[in-house]
Amino acid sequence: MPAVPFRFSALALAAFLLAACGNQESSAPQTAAPAAENTVTRNNVTEPQSLDPHQITGVPEINIVRDLLEGLVETDEKGAVTPAAAESWSSSDNKVWIFKLRPDAKWSNGDPVTAEDFVYSWQRLVDPKTASQYASYLQAAKVANIDDILAGKKSPDTLGVKALDPHTLEVTLTAAVPYFPQMLYHVATKPVHRATVEKHSIKWTQPEHFVGNGAYVMKKWVVNERIELEKNPQYRDAANVKINKVVFLPIGSQTDDVARYEAGEVDITDALPPEMYSKLQEKYPNELKRSPYLCTYYFEINNQKAPFNDVRVRKALSLALDRDTIAAKVLGRGEEPAYNLTRVGTAGFTSHQPEWTKLDYPARVEEAKKLLTEAGYSAAKPLTFTFLYNTSEQHKKIAVAAAAMWQEALGNVKVNLENQEWKTYLDSRRNGNYQIARASWCGDYNEPSTFLNTLQSANSSNRAFYKNADYDALLAKTLNAGINDQKRTRLYTQAEAQIDKDTAVIPVYGYVNSRLVKERIGGYSSEDVLNELPSKRLFIKK
Repeated sequence: MPAVPFRFSALALAAFLLAACGNQESSAPQTAAPAAENTVTRNNVTEPQSLDPHQITGVPEINIVRDLLEGLVETDEKGAVTPAAAESWSSSDNKVWIFKLRPDAKWSNGDPVTAEDFVYSWQRLVDPKTASQYASYLQAAKVANIDDILAGKKSPDTLGVKALDPHTLEVTLTAAVPYFPQMLYHVATKPVHRATVEKHSIKWTQPEHFVGNGAYVMKKWVVNERIELEKNPQYRDAANVKINKVVFLPIGSQTDDVARYEAGEVDITDALPPEMYSKLQEKYPNELKRSPYLCTYYFEINNQKAPFNDVRVRKALSLALDRDTIAAKVLGRGEEPAYNLTRVGTAGFTSHQPEWTKLDYPARVEEAKKLLTEAGYSAAKPLTFTFLYNTSEQHKKIAVAAAAMWQEALGNVKVNLENQEWKTYLDSRRNGNYQIARASWCGDYNEPSTFLNTLQSANSSNRAFYKNADYDALLAKTLNAGINDQKRTRLYTQAEAQIDKDTAVIPVYGYVNSRLVKERIGGYSSEDVLNELPSKRLFIKK
């Protein structure tokens, strides 16, 4: 019997998206409010899970901590690594690194920032008692003794980091990692003030206790309403920080975000609603900022939990997902369909093209049906599972569209959609209490390992619970002696091929960054693929 051609219909898409959108009329006030002088108000989407750099993983948390704490390095408006708490660094073999700290750097309480602060902070990061989801970040960096520390065989004070003197930090790696300094602007490697942490425990990030070394300090935190930061007069570069006050708002609705922007209550929005994008582009041609973004949106699969411990089931859903429709119709802001976990455009990356992408969509669907039949699913026994996403208009639209595609294309599939608030959603993924979930990964640095390391068997960010010794071996080999940039690139491509073979996750699309930014705000960069936007870069135009 010949295959019946199938394409997810525009009518079906429209119907499902209408159901997903619901009532999007904003209740936000529409009268313009005067902008506070020398203050910038930013939408940060949700209430942060924490502001402890060793307890966070999400972008909303990182956006704020970026202003409060400063690591050894930071990035400039084009994404290049620049000196920060460290004024310089060097290594003769890419294994032993020496960082010279600025002698004038201070904490917000006036204490000097020293090499010992970084020793303490990195040991705290990897200490099993901290239970940081980024504990394995220094494992990816190959810091000495990290494997044994995470395995409980050695104590955190054996980590390969040492204060040679108050302003000289030595880091010893077990392999030559040429991009090691690039990794150190990430939030997990930022320092914390030891005396404050030890005195106040989990409450050290509260405004009345907070001590940081960044451009701003915490002034007010009203849960689910706002977080206010003020310029830190003790900051090493305070003279060049032009914005005195920064306000972060947890506006989860993209349409409310736009409404409050138009009412003068928000200066910088988060991502724009797809259905409003064209009109906003026409209405605000000088305020709509779009740039590439080193992030991949994907569907995270719990590889250890039925029914997704069967590769045939995972592959069937990947084959039947119409990524072109999601990128162009559900979103439509320039997003690109993704077939690799690593974002296309990442430095040193050559993408893998799966063989199945050479098939047209109807042929993919037929192959997916065969796989589900082989796995034992039928009209009498449909594939039934729950799809988890965090509360958001955009994530709901994507989840609804994907569920509709799978159900309409494959027939014997039933998808239950479940949304959870941000903190609960993060806990569910971390604890493996899900079957398939929407997820995204934004590069911690501009190099393929930032994406690929997340699926290593022992990586603390591996919430897909994917375990493959061959995959682990490929990534381990990238840092072997004699592996140059070209060979490393080929190994990364092979790693992507292994992800595709196993359908460890389902890449969906590559991000672009689209925001509205008030014309009075200067310093906003559209050239940084890492999408770093520290408030200290901003200023009010005259």
